Amino acid sequence: MVASLQRFQTGEDGDGASLIGKSARAGDAHYLAAVRMFVAEEQRHARLLERVLAEAGATTIAGHWTDSVFVFVRRAFGLRPELMTLMVAEVVALRYYRALRDGAPHLLLRDVAGRILNDEERHVPFHVARLRQGLGQLPWAVRVAVATAWWVLMLGATLVVAVGHAGALRLLALSPAQFTADVALLFRPVVKAALGPAGAAADRVAAGSQRRSTRRHVA
Repeated sequence: MVASLQRFQTGEDGDGASLIGKSARAGDAHYLAAVRMFVAEEQRHARLLERVLAEAGATTIAGHWTDSVFVFVRRAFGLRPELMTLMVAEVVALRYYRALRDGAPHLLLRDVAGRILNDEERHVPFHVARLRQGLGQLPWAVRVAVATAWWVLMLGATLVVAVGHAGALRLLALSPAQFTADVALLFRPVVKAALGPAGAAADRVAAGSQRRSTRRHVA
């Protein structure tokens, strides 16, 4: 379990410079402010996990190859591809932290996992709202191709986590196969929402979701 927590901790502990920089270039001050708050919450997650590790007599790690690959993929392209890659991590995190909240053997870990999960459940619609503004305007055939590539990325990343964290998942009464299936179920509505056709109504929904997410981050 310690090794699993160490890997997730290092994944949460980024400076967000790439995402913030791309968001700044997008020219939307409200969105940039919300992104900064999102990054701050992710860094808070890293500090919470660091405390849990300290209580277990363990330290954080400098990094892990899976996180290095993930960061490289995120930073290699523009804002939308970075958000799409980030969404894969967010959905994987939803299932992981839920498993910790419901099945971890220690009260502190369950409490921390629950706090992080509450944040992650707000992050997903926030990023989906932004993605929909651009992806929903693409031609149908392009959206199908994007969805296919996104699913491939998600399944690959989820399998890496399921195999790499298999021991911890089994301690939480969750098989790697079930973990993968559960992440896929969580991911399906994300793809549908982000790639649904955009229009005036959809744009209003997306904008409203972004404003609500900003207020929640401020709170």
